[in-house]
Amino acid sequence: MPSHLTQEQIDQFWRDGVLLVENAVTPDQLAAMRREFDDWVEESRSHGEGYGETVDGRPRFDLESGHCAAKPALRRVNSPAEVSSAFDGAMRSSVMTDAVADLIGPNVKFHHSKINSKLPGAKTEVKYHQDFPFTPHSNDDVVTALLMVDEVTEENGPLEVVAGSHNGAIHGLWHDGKFTGAVEPDVESDASARAVKCIGPAGSVCLMHTRLLHGSAPNLSDQPRTLFICVYSADDAVPLSPNPVPSTQEGQIVRGEASGRIRSTAYEVQKPELPKQASFFFQQEAG
Repeated sequence: MPSHLTQEQIDQFWRDGVLLVENAVTPDQLAAMRREFDDWVEESRSHGEGYGETVDGRPRFDLESGHCAAKPALRRVNSPAEVSSAFDGAMRSSVMTDAVADLIGPNVKFHHSKINSKLPGAKTEVKYHQDFPFTPHSNDDVVTALLMVDEVTEENGPLEVVAGSHNGAIHGLWHDGKFTGAVEPDVESDASARAVKCIGPAGSVCLMHTRLLHGSAPNLSDQPRTLFICVYSADDAVPLSPNPVPSTQEGQIVRGEASGRIRSTAYEVQKPELPKQASFFFQQEAG
């Protein structure tokens, strides 16, 4: 039986591929994550390029072009749950985790986490794509949970999603022999025309199916938009390519127990290209 979501909410997720749940973390958890991220922004002022190190040697902290001490533009923190008790606690012990278990449980496995931030005036946009071609698994019971550390409004670069698109094609991210991290222009044009914006108060989580088409525009407002993103899978969904955001926590069971089983479904997808720099933003920009 569901422990947090109603059956109506579960049905909505599987119909639309997306579900917004408010109060997905406690006020204390939210405040702790905000303090941690604010400290990272302050730290970034003293750096001119990506810095820190993850388990594969790439930078943990990714800076947008134009970043400077006076106007910091920290846009990505890789594997924050690996280095922060605040983010780790929200990842494994929150309403967010309970809700994911209601959708793909009872046995739920952690894949990776990251922070995607758009500080005021940030230029970074996210071109339309699906997450699954970046992280293919033996089945697609994979959920991307996007926790709103800040209030997300229509103006500060919200996630834009195409409801129901998780039931359609898996779109390629390779074009003319190059991995672009984005769908074909005609697919993007159609997606952007049909997309809806996921907005909500701080502490809400947008639960998104791994095959849902989505993107986002730059933040042209004076308010930050910080998302703590956790990717979870059913325990019997086994990764078929290396993790693009590797972590010492990958594969940890956060709900239920390890089943020792593999469940496969039929599909085809091209192998992804692992990012050589701090994040996939570089792949999309180059593409």
